[in-house]
Amino acid sequence: MGEPVIVRHALSAEIPVLARLWYDGWQDAHAAIVPAELARRRTLVSFAERLAGMLDDARVAGPPGAPLGLCIIKHEELDQLYVSPAARGTGIAAALVGDAEQRLAARGIERAWLACAIGNARAARFYKKCGWTLAGTVVNRLETIAGPFDLEVWRYEKHLRP
Repeated sequence: MGEPVIVRHALSAEIPVLARLWYDGWQDAHAAIVPAELARRRTLVSFAERLAGMLDDARVAGPPGAPLGLCIIKHEELDQLYVSPAARGTGIAAALVGDAEQRLAARGIERAWLACAIGNARAARFYKKCGWTLAGTVVNRLETIAGPFDLEVWRYEKHLRP
């Protein structure tokens, strides 16, 4: 069995590498299944800018300066989850989700949710494996460099135990 996955706070010095990880992961998982207009708005710079404003709620796995996975929570939402292709299947994603669930529960959140792009079957299978349930489709308002963008997504939910 491999080493246990250590989940830690993201460092501000890691924003460039984390933005690249997030951008590349987003391109891999979403660019082909979302409207072209949204894909145009998701630039590397936009990911770095968004991350700088979310750093307090961002946790990572991997060595300092070279994180392999990123997870961000927002209010009652598991907002972002990305793992580098090289780290897929290593347990990093599950560790990040578990950490996010613990942080949300510690905030008193009983029912957490996340948005999954419609058509992202790999992510949907993973969330189901982690105990998340598809609650339906909803329109999610996304912030982009050109202003809000409404996107229909799958909404997954999970009851958390404090």
